[in-house]
Amino acid sequence: MTRKKTVWFEVEEGETIEECLNRLAAAGYTVAGRKEEPVFMEKDGAYIPVRQVIKFKGILNES
Repeated sequence: MTRKKTVWFEVEEGETIEECLNRLAAAGYTVAGRKEEPVFMEKDGAYIPVRQVIKFKGILNES
């Protein structure tokens, strides 16, 4: 089974950033980037921010 060279790891609800980074490292990846995406909810015809989704780009360790 071959693993992908690049994978995005999302910080799950109830998980800290450090826990996500430890999960990424345990899977054999190194952090190569980060992105954040807002999540909105519609209320009374207006969109309000609910939370922020944080994702880390992992590059497979070749060694």
